[in-house]
Amino acid sequence: MQPGSKFLRRIAVIGRGTAGSLAAASVTRLHPGSEFELHHIYDSRIPVIGVGEGSWPSLVEELRQLTNLSHQVVQQRLRGTRKYGVAFEGWGRRDRDFTHYFTPQQVSYGYHLSADLMAELLHESTCARHIDAKVRKIKRVDGGAQVEFEDRSPELYDLVFDARGFPKELHSGQHIDISFIPTNTAVIRRCPAIIKEVGDGPVLEHTYTRAVARPHGWIFVIPLTIHTSYGYIFNRNVSSLDEVEADFDTFLETDGVPEFEQRAVIPFPNFVHRQLYDGAVARIGNAAAFMEPLEATAIVSAQLQIGMVLNMRLNRSIEHLERDAPVVNRFLVRNMLSYGLFVGWHYCCGSRHDTEFWRYARDCAWPEHRKAADRGMTDCNALQRFDEMIKLMNQPVIDKADWNRMCGVPLTSYAQVSQGLGCEGRRE
Repeated sequence: MQPGSKFLRRIAVIGRGTAGSLAAASVTRLHPGSEFELHHIYDSRIPVIGVGEGSWPSLVEELRQLTNLSHQVVQQRLRGTRKYGVAFEGWGRRDRDFTHYFTPQQVSYGYHLSADLMAELLHESTCARHIDAKVRKIKRVDGGAQVEFEDRSPELYDLVFDARGFPKELHSGQHIDISFIPTNTAVIRRCPAIIKEVGDGPVLEHTYTRAVARPHGWIFVIPLTIHTSYGYIFNRNVSSLDEVEADFDTFLETDGVPEFEQRAVIPFPNFVHRQLYDGAVARIGNAAAFMEPLEATAIVSAQLQIGMVLNMRLNRSIEHLERDAPVVNRFLVRNMLSYGLFVGWHYCCGSRHDTEFWRYARDCAWPEHRKAADRGMTDCNALQRFDEMIKLMNQPVIDKADWNRMCGVPLTSYAQVSQGLGCEGRRE
C-alpha cells in the first residue's frame, strides 16, 4: 500500500538531461498505479552536451532496476567501463599519486558512461507524454504546482521535478554559494578511445577516473569504449582560456593523444539551492546543486533527490506533507553541502604545482569554507559534521563505533583522501 500515490495523479518532469531522464524513468517504475499522467517537458532547441561522466556504485543497480536489463547489457548500451575509483595525480603535499577507491576496494564499481546514451536508454523505460515547449515559470499553488509555458496554456500538477540546469545567476537568499571550491569553468574535449571492446561482452577491465593536477587547475580523463572524455577544470578569474588551452595541448601531447574534438567551454557555479523541495516542486540535478566534477557527485546527487522525494510522496499520507517537506529539504541541503565540503577539502594541501591557481585554491578559496558553510549562513549542520570527520582523521586510532560515520561520503573516503593528500596530524 502506498497511501500517497492517489494524490500523485499528474506529475511533470522538466528537462531531458541526466537528472530529468532519471526522474521520468523513476516515476514510471515506482508509481504503483496506471491511472496517472506523467508529462516529460523539454525544449528541443536546447542542446544536450554528451560528455563522458563518472558515477558511483549506486547507479549500477538502479539502472538495472529502471531498465529491467542486465548489468552487462546496460554497460554495453552506455558504451561504458567499470569505474573502481578516482586516481589522483600530483595532488597534496606529498607529491605522490594515490587512488580514492570505492569500498570494498576492487569489488565495488560504478560506470564511466556517455550521458547522452544514458538519457536514450532511460527514455526507452519511460512511459510519458512528451511536451516540446519552453517553460517560463514554475510556482507552487494550492494543491500542487503550476507550470507556465511560452506559447502554451499553463498546466497544474501534483508534483513537478525541475531539472532545467544551472541558475543564470546566484542570489544569496536562494542559493548557498560554495565559494571555497576554486574552479568555475570546464573545457571539454573528446579524444580517441583508450579502452576497446573485445568480443560480445562488456569490458571487465578495472578503470579509474584520472584527476591530474595541472598548473591552472586539473584535468579529468574518463575512459569510455566509444571515446575518451577529457576536461580541464580551472578558474577563469585566475587563468585565461588561452593559457588553459595551451597547457591542455601540452598535456594531451605528453599523454600520447594525437587528435581531439573540441566539445565545449562550460562556465559553472558551485552552489546549493536553499529550497530543493517544498512539497510540490523538487529541484533536482544541476537545478538543485552543483560542484565541480572532482568526485562525480552530480549523478548520485540526482539519484538521492529523486528517490527521497518520490518515496516520501508515495509512502506517506498527504496530511503529513507540510511537515515532511521541510525535513526532506533540510536533509538534502545538508547532504549537498557536505559533498561540497568534501570536494573543496581536496585543495587544502595544494599540489605539486606552485602556481597562482594552486596558491589561490589553498590559501584563499579553501579557508573561506568556515564562513560560507557556517550554520548561520546555511541553516544546517554540514560544517559541524565535516569538522567531526576531520577530527577523526587526526586521531591515532578511530574507534569501531565511528567506522560507519558519514558526512556526504563514508569515513573510508575521508581516510583515503586524507592520507593521499598528506593531511594527517593537522586540523584543516
